[in-house]
Amino acid sequence: MENNDGKKSLRKTLRILKIKIIDRYIIRKFLGTFFFSLVLILTIAVVFDLAEKIDNFMENSAPLKAIVLDYYMNFIPYFATLFAPLFVFISVIFFTSKLAVNTEIIAILNSGMSFRRMMLPYFLSAVVIAVFTFTLTNFVIPHSNLRRMDFENQYYRARGNAPKMNLHRKLSDSVYLYMESYNPLINSGKDFTLDQFDDSGKLVSKLSSMVVTYDSVLNKWKAVNYYIRDIKDGEEVITQGESIDTTLAIRPVDLSRDPAFVGTMTYTELNDYIKLLRLQGSEEIKIFLVEKHRRFSNPFAIFILTLIGVSLSSVKKRGGIGMNIGIGLTLSFSYILFLQFASQFSLKGNLEPMLAMWIPNILYTIIALVLYKIAPK
Repeated sequence: MENNDGKKSLRKTLRILKIKIIDRYIIRKFLGTFFFSLVLILTIAVVFDLAEKIDNFMENSAPLKAIVLDYYMNFIPYFATLFAPLFVFISVIFFTSKLAVNTEIIAILNSGMSFRRMMLPYFLSAVVIAVFTFTLTNFVIPHSNLRRMDFENQYYRARGNAPKMNLHRKLSDSVYLYMESYNPLINSGKDFTLDQFDDSGKLVSKLSSMVVTYDSVLNKWKAVNYYIRDIKDGEEVITQGESIDTTLAIRPVDLSRDPAFVGTMTYTELNDYIKLLRLQGSEEIKIFLVEKHRRFSNPFAIFILTLIGVSLSSVKKRGGIGMNIGIGLTLSFSYILFLQFASQFSLKGNLEPMLAMWIPNILYTIIALVLYKIAPK
């Protein structure tokens, strides 16, 4: 009974969208080619990745079960969603070029269907892939990335153990922390200062220490050879000592996270962590803002590259399918390159993360509309 209700609901949806046989044909071709190219390219990626890392796996005695289940079963969905727009573009170029070579597109347009109407099944397919990609990226992939990174830390290379330099943190509206260097291996920092200000922005207390270490048993920071300068009513009170415990609203993990850690956060966790970094005044916030906006811009790129792909490959060319694929790959790789440049300008410069992640989409939307305009119809 439920099966019949599902079929009726599907037929009703198709009638509302006015889905025709040719639409189902294009959707089947689109999704079929997409998943075929996905499997093909992922197989190649896994082979190259294994060739690069097999020496490390053998050197660290990584179990075969862990390599397959903990690493590659989590590497595959991460890689697939990261380059989903590229896979979509290649798929559209390939199967649309075949339709053009076989004069199927001419037959479709001669039947009375407009070029704009022909785009409907393409965009319906793009919606399915974009929603699937967005859901995986924000709610599923972060958990699999955590398992993959744990495997890499154990059997490939350790992350996040490099010393951190010139750390600045805002612990609250009136308390600021600074360390000249921090070693995550021993949870110890050098040249530590903790400044406290009043509501008017005047310094009221300053704690300085040559070395600060974290006691994991007491969950406290210990300042060694400390020097406290308290200012009250214009007078200074100096206090010195060998060591003093201090409870800071920050943990060692907050000081030593590897930038790749951003990929292990769901969308909700990412937003919460951005709020924390904003409170702390951390410069690392750009990395997390770039990731947040990338998770939205990446699925949107699927629609842009779909439009470009159809506009480029819907007509026979003298060079055949190879020419279309060559042009398509050039455009897609230029998009990825431009996206990387924009993200680096944001991380290293003053470009806003949201603007950095959407500039490539804005530019390629213009390119897509121009190509759509000039495409023979």
